[in-house]
Amino acid sequence: MAHAVDAPPPTPVEPVTEVLHGIEITDPYRWLEDQNSARTRKWLEEQAAYTRAYFAAMPDREQIRTRVRDLLALKEVISEPRNVGDRYFFLKRQGDREQPVIVMRDGLFGPETVPIDPAQRGSGDSTAVSIAAISWDGRFLAYSARQGGTDHSSLEILDVERGVMLSDRLPEGFCTGFVFASDDSGFYYSHRELHDSRPNYRAAFWHRFGTERSQDRETFFAGEEPNLFLGILDSPEAKLLAYTVFFTGKPHCTSVYLQEMSSKPAEVGLLLREVEGCFVPFFVRGQLLAYTDLAAPNFRIVRIDSAHPGPSHWHDVVPESDKRIQQFAAVGDQVFVTRIDRFSTKIEAFGLDGRRREGIPSPPDGTIDLLNRTTETEKLFYSYTSISKPAAVYCYDARREDVFTWNEASAPGDPSAIAVEETAYTSADGTSVPLFLAARKDLLGSGPLPTFLTGYGGFGSCVTPRFTAFATFLMEQGYLFAVPALRGGSELGEQWHRAGKRENRQNAFSDFVAAAEWLIREQRSISGRIAIGGGSNAGLLVGAAITQRPDLFRAAICLGPLLDMARYHLFNFAAGWADEYGSPEDKEDFQALLAYSPYHHVLDRVAYPAVLLISGDADTRCNPMHARKMAARLQAATSSTRPVLLDYKAAWGHTPVQPLSTKIAALTDRLAFVCHELGVHVQPGRSL
Repeated sequence: MAHAVDAPPPTPVEPVTEVLHGIEITDPYRWLEDQNSARTRKWLEEQAAYTRAYFAAMPDREQIRTRVRDLLALKEVISEPRNVGDRYFFLKRQGDREQPVIVMRDGLFGPETVPIDPAQRGSGDSTAVSIAAISWDGRFLAYSARQGGTDHSSLEILDVERGVMLSDRLPEGFCTGFVFASDDSGFYYSHRELHDSRPNYRAAFWHRFGTERSQDRETFFAGEEPNLFLGILDSPEAKLLAYTVFFTGKPHCTSVYLQEMSSKPAEVGLLLREVEGCFVPFFVRGQLLAYTDLAAPNFRIVRIDSAHPGPSHWHDVVPESDKRIQQFAAVGDQVFVTRIDRFSTKIEAFGLDGRRREGIPSPPDGTIDLLNRTTETEKLFYSYTSISKPAAVYCYDARREDVFTWNEASAPGDPSAIAVEETAYTSADGTSVPLFLAARKDLLGSGPLPTFLTGYGGFGSCVTPRFTAFATFLMEQGYLFAVPALRGGSELGEQWHRAGKRENRQNAFSDFVAAAEWLIREQRSISGRIAIGGGSNAGLLVGAAITQRPDLFRAAICLGPLLDMARYHLFNFAAGWADEYGSPEDKEDFQALLAYSPYHHVLDRVAYPAVLLISGDADTRCNPMHARKMAARLQAATSSTRPVLLDYKAAWGHTPVQPLSTKIAALTDRLAFVCHELGVHVQPGRSL
């Protein structure tokens, strides 16, 4: 069993008291919000030493590391396929290579070349590349390169024909739109440099190849409000550009402007003004379509006539149903969508005339992701994964109505050794909540098992079964892996999302707690042997769970979380999440946020579970101040001997793209933490 650890390094308490909407609130660790102060950096060094000493004492680390390396270093991992003519561009990582490279294949199964390898360009193992855009004829490839977990990146352009990197590039920053000109003379872009003197200036520019950026011409100005985002899309057939101006306030709204694609100045015309909700326009063969929830909570795909663009004139291409549309892709003259039903994904197909076409067979209990959003070719790429099978990439030829495997990673064991079960339980208010369970076939349903419970419950996101090294290792060691479809997601449609949104957020937390109670009551697990974990919005979920029911969980992993909900909106881009969480600036929203804000509900002399908080300087979404302040508060408050650890790394970001060796080390730490705290002795060599 887990043993007591030395006391964590002390954290000075310097309370700041303020009155917000008539409520007095005291923040004991406000000083830790200053990420760059010498005091904070010294404190982080002390926390890091404390955490590393804990991990160094784990008896099973090497056995865990060996198996994690095998699980992560699958034979061949392919992602981001793009098709232009007979050229196919994609990311590929082979074996134990630290980072993926960009590969170009001539023909579906033809010879491959590697036009972009960050290691050979002297960028080092910490640089990850991704495909940003490909010119209409496949001559130019634009790709982004970013370090560690940062959200910002530079953008480089390769002349594929000559194998030459162009001098034309975008420096470190945030690129929200990029389109090559149809005549290969340059590109349109919207980009904010990392240290821009006007960080909220939102505009699009035209850049001609071979000229300096200082000569670029502004083609469209969107505004200078902090919650505005500008995107660019194009239609080569219609020679049109569309500028999408997205406002992240409450509610969200989007405006669309059209402009003739030309290297010379052209007039910009307003097409749609402030369409409320989610609205994602895209071109298909010169026609403008959009993915929208306007008058359709579960979403629909509509066709928009530029002569009569108002919503009353929209034509449904994919109608709304009781299952929410999660993803869409346009291939040739068809539109494909995915819909989620609890823990399964299905693909449906429609013609541009709105007629339903023959769908693509979809296996149950798995996740399908559409990999190419829009393309002029007849090929749709999509992936399928399940809890026991790594993602395989398939290609659907819409013209031939034929599906074939394009790439399949080798399985790290026998997928048939894993059994799954779908069931349901009752939450605190009587709502029935779907629950997905997975374990070794010889153990599922055999009695109480050590359990890892996770979920999401927010932003309409669905947690459907996917292969992960984390879950696979735990199941190999005899764990039950449990995932409830919490309210706040959309596994049961948009009404399920709204039932866990804003003032209803507590429903997601109650569903999560009820799942743990059901597991114990049904003897699927046992008190003291349940670990929980999640990141981002799920980090908030974990924080709420351990502060509301600290007695129920033995260990918790909290990655890149939101935890101080009274101040979350003051950092980075978080104010844009007001539509989901509510805004602390609004009195009613503030009261709802404060009612569950994990940081404000930590109580002194309570026996909290072992907690591993993970964050870093590079997290520009959920500001790392949340993890820092929560670690200090829990360390001071807990009456148990279980550790509260802060695993804090400068290069860790919200969407980390670390080298393979760094991923292996991080996953080893998390698995060692869970197994050690739940008292599970790792059996070396055990695999499916």
